[in-house]
Amino acid sequence: MLDQLALRTYLGLRGIIERAQDEEGQTLAEYGLIMAVVAVSVVVLAAVAFKDAIVNAFNGASDCLGGSC
Repeated sequence: MLDQLALRTYLGLRGIIERAQDEEGQTLAEYGLIMAVVAVSVVVLAAVAFKDAIVNAFNGASDCLGGSC
């Protein structure tokens, strides 16, 4: 009976240690998600800030494709 208790305790502690060591990959994934959110936010803010310039550039390009360049 004491052997079974010791084995269960050992296996329980080993599982806790393995989970603690495995968190490094989760942290890396969380940093990746944060970086993706920041990158999307920067792109959206840049598109909003330069909306007029982007529209003018596309209008100029479509005018050139239409032959009035």
